[in-house]
Amino acid sequence: MKIIHVDTVVFAKALADETRQKIMTLCCCQELCVNKIVEALGVSQPTVSHHLKILNNAGLVRVKRQGKQVFYTIDQERMAEGCCQVAESFAPEHPVEMAD
Repeated sequence: MKIIHVDTVVFAKALADETRQKIMTLCCCQELCVNKIVEALGVSQPTVSHHLKILNNAGLVRVKRQGKQVFYTIDQERMAEGCCQVAESFAPEHPVEMAD
């Protein structure tokens, strides 16, 4: 299995916002465009774009362009690896390994 290095501080900061958590819940297991996320959350498009940029910079979303539309979904592998690395940073004597 390929190990993905995750900056645990950037990862944790990306998860620390309630709006980003809601976006991640919406984008889990499906691809959504910004407009659909705006509709679901009832916030402005610039707000959603701001939060998606933070999630993207943390590597937590996958981005797919189709014409003028951009679709987002959660990067499940990176999310799981990030959680493991955060756990290990608090308890390095107990390494966490992802199952194959």
